[in-house]
This record gives sequence, C-alpha cells and structure tokens, in this order.
Amino acid sequence: MLNLYTRGAFRFVVMTDSETETVEDLPPSAKLVFKVLEYNGSLTQKQIVNESMLSARTVRYALERLENIDIVDEDIYFADARQNLYTLDSEAVVADGGPDEVCCAE
Repeated sequence: MLNLYTRGAFRFVVMTDSETETVEDLPPSAKLVFKVLEYNGSLTQKQIVNESMLSARTVRYALERLENIDIVDEDIYFADARQNLYTLDSEAVVADGGPDEVCCAE
C-alpha cells in the first residue's frame, strides 16, 4: 500500500509492509518536531525541546514516531557524544513536482 502526503513544497511517501503511516497520521507533537527540524536543520533532543517548548518526554516520543516511518535520521553529536543529532532524512523529503517519489520503508 502506498500513501502520498503533500504539504507545502514537500512530498512524502511512506510505505510499510503491513500498515501505512504518513506524517499526516502522526500526533501534533510529532508534526511540530518535524517542522522544528525542517526550519532549523539538525538538532539535538535538548535543542528540539527548547525550540518546540514541548517536554523532553514528548519530544522523545515524537522522535520515535518519526524514526518509525523513516523521516528522521539519528546520528552522533560530536560536540557531546552523550547526545544524538536528529536530521530529516533527505530521501524522505522530495521537492514537490520532482520526478521521483521516494519510498521510506524496507
């Protein structure tokens, strides 16, 4: 099953084996975290908490939901190895009107 979500200048296609979930299906907190990452680029969880004014627990849950649909990548934050750096997956975000539709699942 294939689902297409278009918002503004971006198109998201999410496909899983059993159930399809899109950014549109996520809770408001996950959508806010997505937008914070979209506007600010790569951030740590603490930076997302500060920017979004959500609780740390809510941000963790939102990041988990975004990671489950392969929209967010988690990398090592070299300035402080105890933290992770979260970035929107460039393959999951495709400019609207582009020739390719990107699938975000295995």
